[in-house]
Amino acid sequence: MGSLELDHSSDEDTDMSDSELDEEVEQYLEELKNGKHMVKGGEGIFMCPFCQRKRKRDFNLKDLLQHASGVGKSNSDKRSSEEKAKHLALTKYLENHLVAEAGPSKSVAEDEPPVDCDQDEKFVWPWVGVVANIPTRRANDGRFVGESGSKLRDEYIRRGFNPTRVHPLWNFRGHSGSAIVEFKKDWHGYYNAMAFEGAYEAERHGKKDWFATGDQKSGLYAWVARSDDYKANNIVGEHLRKIGDLKSIPEIMEEEARKQSSLVSNLTSIIEDKNKDLEEMELKCNETTSAIKSVINEKDKLVQAYNEDIKKIQVSAQEHFKRIFNDHQKLKLQLESQKKELESHIEQMEQRAADNESESRKLAEEIEKNSVKNCSLQLAAAEQVKANDNLLKLAEDQKREKEELHKKIIKLEKDLDTKQALELQIEQLRGNVNVVRSMGDDGDAEVLKKVDTMLKDMSEKEGELEDLEALNQTLIVKERKSNDELQDARKELINGLKELDTSNGAQIGIKRLGELNKKPFLEAMRRKYKYNVEEAEDKAEELRILWQEYLREPEWHPFKVISAKGGHKEIINGDDVRLKRLKDELGNDAYNAVTSALMEINQYNPSGRYITEELWHHGYGRQATLKEGAAYILKEWKQKKQRLDMD
Repeated sequence: MGSLELDHSSDEDTDMSDSELDEEVEQYLEELKNGKHMVKGGEGIFMCPFCQRKRKRDFNLKDLLQHASGVGKSNSDKRSSEEKAKHLALTKYLENHLVAEAGPSKSVAEDEPPVDCDQDEKFVWPWVGVVANIPTRRANDGRFVGESGSKLRDEYIRRGFNPTRVHPLWNFRGHSGSAIVEFKKDWHGYYNAMAFEGAYEAERHGKKDWFATGDQKSGLYAWVARSDDYKANNIVGEHLRKIGDLKSIPEIMEEEARKQSSLVSNLTSIIEDKNKDLEEMELKCNETTSAIKSVINEKDKLVQAYNEDIKKIQVSAQEHFKRIFNDHQKLKLQLESQKKELESHIEQMEQRAADNESESRKLAEEIEKNSVKNCSLQLAAAEQVKANDNLLKLAEDQKREKEELHKKIIKLEKDLDTKQALELQIEQLRGNVNVVRSMGDDGDAEVLKKVDTMLKDMSEKEGELEDLEALNQTLIVKERKSNDELQDARKELINGLKELDTSNGAQIGIKRLGELNKKPFLEAMRRKYKYNVEEAEDKAEELRILWQEYLREPEWHPFKVISAKGGHKEIINGDDVRLKRLKDELGNDAYNAVTSALMEINQYNPSGRYITEELWHHGYGRQATLKEGAAYILKEWKQKKQRLDMD
């Protein structure tokens, strides 16, 4: 392998100064403008007027621009200053004159497959390039090392090839001096790969130049991988067979068309299913709305009837008390009238007694009689007042007794005999029967009668117990059926929410319990590999997968039991060797991510120890209820329906 560095710009030897190079560029640019050099050939065909002796002369506009820019900015010592000046002038001429005039054309449309390619030629798919002769050096441990792939990728991005990744190839000796350049898996990637290959061919650093014998190789050589590279018995061929397949352009186009057709068919089927589900949900929503309206109307009618009954009762009570009060007033007036009459009569009798001493005795007797009668009337008035008070008290007592009776009824309904009470009574009856039998050995008829009565009571209690058993079994079956239906509904709700986009901060969604978050591992590796982002990402993913496997090990149970209020509970054992090593090496964030996943697995799936999906309320950090999930689905449906109505 070569020993040259990738970047030679710092120690490049030039044949002329920068000002002289600029003058040469302007001179060749004027010659191109004046038509001294032919650039444009037939329709869509362009040529490099300064590379006429080379193998490839015909280009499309984009490839020619890539060729001119690559040669003009080349750092190779083989390029003379004059050749660079010519190609820099050609680059300016193409950018400022021909690109604007040509406009968008089929020859540079990178979103369409090529039409003038070899239909039988097979490429490695997805598109990849091969880079050879990467400079390496021997490290202290005897292994070869070289530059990272990210640096070479950045160089190719700067030159406009837009690779997605550059992957150096390593073997047991270290860096092999070769690398694989990965491009996007589309036609943009194809044209970038072809431009990548064309730039190296224009610099005479293509595939044929690399395999040519006799010349000493310096600098990088690169080309697009094809069938011979794929089948080669070397490290490049082995890697290509792992990451890709051999396909021709028509095969790739056919596969893309088949995928497109399948995608359209699947999307059409999904849309039809969604429309059906939407119609069913709309129908159910209408039925539910109608039922709710019916219930509300029925409730309003009941409330109205209740209010009317209460009003009638209040009016009747008021009228009843009013009648009593009127009767009391009338009786009071009558008593007062009678009292006045008696007083007037007493005065007359006293006057007569003064006038007629002979009648004084009779008058005294009559006065005494009238006094007794007056006392009786006063007692009657007092009794009437007392009767009125008793009537009011009786009404209040009746109301209180009704409330107490209602409470007793509720208490009696709550205090129904349970299965355990019946069993206890049956056992007591059996014990009593045994006791009575033991006492009835003397043939006492009364004892035998008690035995028969107890047996009859025991038979009735056993019948009641059997009824309760049957009722209990029926309720258990109904409960299991309802529980199964709820679980099925919860599963359907989880499956339905998987298809919704819940990444916009939704409160209700699906949480994969027991799954490790990659972010803490990635941050730890970025701290460790500050200057190699790709290696940090790879190491982070390896560590996350490793710890996910640790979580599934049934023999690893880093918990300890502590006494808690109301019993015992399990908590993370902070003295576990594996967890302590994790915390020391990767920090608190990774430690917290692993312990959180452990707690989730121990709580929701301790036997299987695999990742489970659960309906989750992200706002409260707990399992969401079926009612909350259904409410969220209904809300999403209403919003989607409103958007459809607006459209």
